[in-house]
Amino acid sequence: MAVNKKNRKEKVIEVLNKARSMELFAVHQYMNQHYSLDDKDYGELAANMKLIAIDEMRHAESFAERIKQLGGEPTTQKDGNVKTGEAVLAIYENDAGREDATIEAYNQFIKVCEDAGDKITARLFERIIDEEQAHLDYYENTAGHIKTLGDTYLAKIAGTPSDTGPSKGFVTGASA
Repeated sequence: MAVNKKNRKEKVIEVLNKARSMELFAVHQYMNQHYSLDDKDYGELAANMKLIAIDEMRHAESFAERIKQLGGEPTTQKDGNVKTGEAVLAIYENDAGREDATIEAYNQFIKVCEDAGDKITARLFERIIDEEQAHLDYYENTAGHIKTLGDTYLAKIAGTPSDTGPSKGFVTGASA
């Protein structure tokens, strides 16, 4: 019985570390995009990208804290290589795909947690899925605006401020 419980806990730690590595990659990717968008003088887009990266940092930390509670060691490896030099539309299309894949993966991770009898970790994934959905919606909406309005939309954004000031992130900042 103790071996079975240990095996279930190890499976939960494994999916938590996979999720953490996905979040660490997202932090690096989104911050790179933040710098790129800011450099192109799309301040509003850059600011939101930074706020989303902050959300991803919180997710990575939440996963690390849960891993430690379960007696595991949080990974420091990111899942993927940062893409640089992307066109503005490609940023939003790629990020929408990334968020969609993350939501799909986290839904699968919930099943692992439920099978292991770990409702606490399952709820953590559910909470984070809600935030990832807000990111997905933003990326899809922005990509849609760029596709539909093109340079007109980007001209409207050009020259907007990128300073986010003190922030709790995209999702938590929106509800404050």
